[in-house]
Amino acid sequence: MSPPPRLPILLAGAALLLAGTALVPLATTSAAAGATPLCTVQYATANQWDSGFQGGVTLTNNGPALSSWALTFDFAGNQKVTQGWNAKWSQTGAAVTAANESWNGSLATGATLTAGFIASWSGTNPAPTVFKLNGVTCNQDTQPPTTPPTTPPTTPPGNPGAPPKLHVSGNKLVDQNGATRRMLGVNRSGGEFMCVQGYGFFDGPVDDASVAAIASWGVNTVRVPLNEECWLGLDNVNPAYAGSAYIGAVKDFVGRLEAHGITPLLELHWTHGQYTGNSSGCADIHATCQKPMPDAQYTPAFWTSVATTFKADPAVAFDLFNEPYPDRATTTIDQAWACWRDGGTCPGIGYEVAGMQDLLDAVRATGATNLVLAPGIAYSNDLSQWLRYAPTDPAGNVAAAWHSYNFNTCSTSACWDSTLAPVAARVPLVAGEIGENTCGHGYIDRVMQWLDQHSASYLGWTWNTWDCSTGPSLISKYDGTPTAFGIGLRDHLLSLG
Repeated sequence: MSPPPRLPILLAGAALLLAGTALVPLATTSAAAGATPLCTVQYATANQWDSGFQGGVTLTNNGPALSSWALTFDFAGNQKVTQGWNAKWSQTGAAVTAANESWNGSLATGATLTAGFIASWSGTNPAPTVFKLNGVTCNQDTQPPTTPPTTPPTTPPGNPGAPPKLHVSGNKLVDQNGATRRMLGVNRSGGEFMCVQGYGFFDGPVDDASVAAIASWGVNTVRVPLNEECWLGLDNVNPAYAGSAYIGAVKDFVGRLEAHGITPLLELHWTHGQYTGNSSGCADIHATCQKPMPDAQYTPAFWTSVATTFKADPAVAFDLFNEPYPDRATTTIDQAWACWRDGGTCPGIGYEVAGMQDLLDAVRATGATNLVLAPGIAYSNDLSQWLRYAPTDPAGNVAAAWHSYNFNTCSTSACWDSTLAPVAARVPLVAGEIGENTCGHGYIDRVMQWLDQHSASYLGWTWNTWDCSTGPSLISKYDGTPTAFGIGLRDHLLSLG
């Protein structure tokens, strides 16, 4: 599924020379031993070039819960904020204010959020030293220590510990202890389009509070759509949202998901390659919409980089490509499936295609043994020949991915019985997206019942506050307030215990 149409691009990509690639945190004044500041702030410069830089603040509220907030600080040099994200940024003289957006005003005790900005500079670029949250100075001793607990704390409610290291065993997913598992959860759209459109990294918050809200639904897996041009840092994407900055944002989100015991499922959603044929999503050569197949020019490099980044963390799973549709470009179903597996020069597609075997080979060549999902054709709704054309995996760790919406061709139990059941009997079946455009949950109720009966996995589209009639949206607020559609998924996941 693709996100709803966005506003015009706010930022034009520019080839800026980056002076650094890693966050360099500002050393803050430590509280006295045993004392707790009412708030702590860490300031960082992520990237810097001749006339500008990307900065950010990480704010932790250690005091009473807040319903709104404003963080203020003064620049010590000739810096000027030009734009920002995750806060409403403004500046008067040297004084900078970052106030909450409508969706992240609630800041619970212990909650942490990160907000970033782009600024110009000249001369020197010193870091600010004094930060105030709603007028209270942060990073200093203003709150007495609490009495230490007499016994070691247990795992906090809602945090089940580290996510499992999933791998394939027959037609089941099992963890490192051999226990059968299912991937049950949601999609978190944004990483595929915000960067290439010049908005930022994600659509809405991905801080600890927002992940806790996802976990409160009984979610154990979150699918994270990505953009290959942003990950690879191609020059058509604003450097503030590309390359190391983008990778860092994804790694941070993965870390927060894992801290809540949630399996991160990293998925390639938008790719390079010009396609103007049947069912074209856009005429742009760049990764600004869903293409019928991955491209040989950049997609193998994308998966090489992603797999290298996460191969030491087998709790992270990979979904090779969002919704292939070579069947809309080719003339026969056999051609479509051959293109799907082998890539190359595919009828009806004007760029060199990378097939599922190419992408799986790229992952395994890094030494990564992580679980990999290979989706079907017809926007991942057709698995009729998946078993015949399945890519060969030396690690034996590939599952089949399927997408199901009420407007898809295969949307009846008869179709599921004839085309899905044989696949689910041989390999693990993961419904990476389920949803409907009715603003209700009658269809997904039937889908979940069928998948439960076949011990399959499923993830709802999507944990974003969109209009459910333009794209299935599970929530109306990022605190986990469900839509009428989302109620069906939430209540069902919670019923599974």
